[in-house]
This record gives sequence, C-alpha cells and structure tokens, in this order.
Amino acid sequence: MNDVLSLREMSRALAGGEISSVELTQDHLARITQADSRLNSFITLTEEEAMTQAAAADILRSKGDVRPTLGLPIAHKDIFCTEGVLTTAGSKMLDNFIAPYDATVVTKMADAGMVCVGKTNMDEFAMGSSNENSYFGPVSNPWDVDRVPGGSSGGSAAAVAAGLVAGATGTDTGGSIRQPAALCGITGLKPTYGRVSRFGMIAFASSLDQAGPMTRSAEDAALMLSVMAGFDPKDSTSANRNDTWLTDILNNGIADLERPLVIGLPDQYYENSSNQLSIETARKELEKLGHRFKSVSLPHTDAAIPVYYVLASAEASTNLSRYDGVRYGHRCENPTSLQDLYERSREEGFGDEVKRRILTGTYTLSVGYFDAYYLKAQKIRRLIARDFDRAFGEVDLLLTPTSPTPAFQKGQLTDDPVAMYQQDLYTVPTSLAGLPAMSLPCGFSQDLPMGMQLIAPAFREDLALGLAAQFQRQTDWHLKRPGEIN
Repeated sequence: MNDVLSLREMSRALAGGEISSVELTQDHLARITQADSRLNSFITLTEEEAMTQAAAADILRSKGDVRPTLGLPIAHKDIFCTEGVLTTAGSKMLDNFIAPYDATVVTKMADAGMVCVGKTNMDEFAMGSSNENSYFGPVSNPWDVDRVPGGSSGGSAAAVAAGLVAGATGTDTGGSIRQPAALCGITGLKPTYGRVSRFGMIAFASSLDQAGPMTRSAEDAALMLSVMAGFDPKDSTSANRNDTWLTDILNNGIADLERPLVIGLPDQYYENSSNQLSIETARKELEKLGHRFKSVSLPHTDAAIPVYYVLASAEASTNLSRYDGVRYGHRCENPTSLQDLYERSREEGFGDEVKRRILTGTYTLSVGYFDAYYLKAQKIRRLIARDFDRAFGEVDLLLTPTSPTPAFQKGQLTDDPVAMYQQDLYTVPTSLAGLPAMSLPCGFSQDLPMGMQLIAPAFREDLALGLAAQFQRQTDWHLKRPGEIN
C-alpha cells in the first residue's frame, strides 16, 4: 500500500477479506519503523501486543464477528494508562512508569477490537502548543520537519498526517487536539466535557481535560468517537446520556444533515487571524450547500487566555503535587532527607514549562491571591459560557479559525511563553465552556495546512460531524498529503 487507508476503508477491506488485521498491523509497524526517525511521533511501539491483538481480531472475524472496528490499527497518546506498557505523559517524571491498568478509553477501544500499535509523543503532561516540551524530544511536522506539529497532541497529529496510522487518540485541555490537527492538516475532534471518560488519563486540569479522536476525515473521527464515548462510573464527571446517533454512526457512518444550518461567525475571532482567505473560501463552499451565515458576538473572548492559564495552572499545581518521588515516578539519587527527596525529585523530574505552570498555579491558589485571581477567573469563565449560550440561541454552529498562524518554526516561540500561549486564542474559549469543537483542513498558507473550527452546543457533536462530512464530500483539503519527508 502506497498510502495508509482510512479507518472506514480498512474496515471494508477487512470485511471483504481483502486483507487481514495481522497484515494491516505489520504494514503499520513497518511504516512507523521506517519513517518515524525523522518525525519522533512515537515514544513506544507495542509490536508484540499489537500482533497478539491483530491475530485475535482475525480469529473473531473468521467466526462471524462483523463489528466495523474489529482489527483496525490505531495509536494512543502517551497520556492514557496502558496496562503493562510504558506510560510517560512525555515526562522524565514518569519515564519508568509501567501502567498497572488500562484507561477506560484504552479498554473501550480494545474491547471494540481495535489494535494499539504504540504510544505517541506529546508535550510534557499535555502542557504546550508545539510539542517541544517532551522529555523524549520535539516532534516534527510532516509538512516541514523544521516546523512544529502543534501541541500537546503533536505526536498523534504528526503520525496521522504522515500516514503512519489512520487514527490516534488525543487529549484537549485548551486546544491540544484541534491546534495540532490544524497545523498538520488533519481532522481532530474535542468532544463535550464529560462525553468521554477521563479515568486512566493522566490529569493536567481536571475540569478541562477531554479525550478525542485525531484522524484524516470526519467519518473516521465519528467512528472513533462512537467507540470512545459513553458513561463511566469510574469518572465522576462522566455524562450519562443515551444518544442513539452514536450507535448509528458506528454502523452506518455520518447521516446527512436534516436541513441547512445557520452558522455563526464570531466577530472577535476574525480580528487578527492570518487564516481569513481559507475561512472565506470554506464559507463560500458551505453557502453553495445551502447554509446561511450570521454575525454573532462573544464579548468575553479576549479574557479567555488569561482565565484559562489561571485556572488550568491552578488545577495542574494540585494534580501534579502527587509526583513527589515517594509513590511512583522519578526519584532522585541518594537523598539526604525527606525534604531533599521531594525537592530534588521534582526539580529533576519536571521540565521548565511544567514548573512554570505549577508555580503560577500555586501562586494563584495562595492566601491573599485566591480571590483576586482564581475566584475572579471562575466568574469570568461563567461569562464566557454564557456568551456561547446566547450565540446558540441564534445559530446552530459557529465557524472560526482554529489557529492564528500555520505551523511555526521550531524554537521560534520557546523563549516567549506568552506568545506561545496565544496560539490557543481560538480554542481555549470552547474548552472553558465545555463545548464540543472540531478542526478540519480548509486550505493552505505558505504551503502549510490551515484549519477551520466548528463549535457546537453541548453534546451536539453530531451537528459538527454532519457539517464536516458534508464539507469534506465537496472538497479535497483533507485528502492532501505531505510530500516526501526531508
């Protein structure tokens, strides 16, 4: 195979007996081994486990199992605990951690017969917008290896864009699925907060973290979401819903939209974007399909970045306090006291960006500053959510750019954390509101892919997926592939 098939194409090939899961898995592992030295998109390959899963899938299929996901190779972001496999969250702190259990997402996908070929690289503890913060080295963008793939799910995005896998899991706290999807020219979906279980997903900011699929197309994203989604009693924030469209998507693909949509264009998202031309082209294409557009206002958008970095850092400082050199993770050599053990283990185990956020979060939660920073940020978060509620009283979906720029050069923003944080300008507000949003390719700038973002009301991923699939049936941006990696 010269190009990796889509998940749906592989599913049909498996069902038709054209190829076996073992052959597919061998092909994927060979691709990764051959090409990933230039991308560094994987931290761990799970060859033995993958071949065992693939062989089991082939046996089940021979016995009449016709599930569409049976035997499909995928990869997991290395933030999901995977029993018996190194699970690092991209950090030295966990570079020797073998997970003793599976995350719910891992369990669900394995139970659906999907085959995990490896764990993908990421910004340390999911903190970053460039995938330059990984203890295991930066990930390269397949479109230009001197540029970043975006973060924090940059390994998954690069692996999918390069055709090493057709689908991979990612996590999105403030844009970590959508921004790398845009920079790598793939489709990435952040579901509604609570749609997908967080159990076994190493925590960054618990009120924001959400897992989702990263694929070539909306159809493949829908297929993965249908497997990942669902109530989990092990996660107290998991939503208990009965959305039958998820089952319909699994078996039949994305249904046609029932009617033309009214799509909102938020004024605040178009003030400083270099993606205007691509978005305008996409808008005209959607108008041809009968959809109408309406200008809307989200007046608290400018506050989203500072609010996010106050709240996310506060939660990170609390979640990461467990990494103390005692229970698991990195432990310093020859500590002279318990205090020395704590201090040196954390100093050696965490990278600079993680330390920056721990310090920021601890400061905002401290006595005398809690009301001024954390409490105020929570109040503004509610105002941001209300902005979206009002907008969705007028429109069905929102259309915005995903990122302010195409992929930037490695090292370009590493010395300017504030400029790096601004890469999340268009993705953070929806995370604060807990809404579903997805990025899909819509054009190029400087010969690099650009993405557009579709934002939907809570638990209406079906609307965003329906519009995305309709758009992708009429355009070929999602079919574009990087040239020879060099």
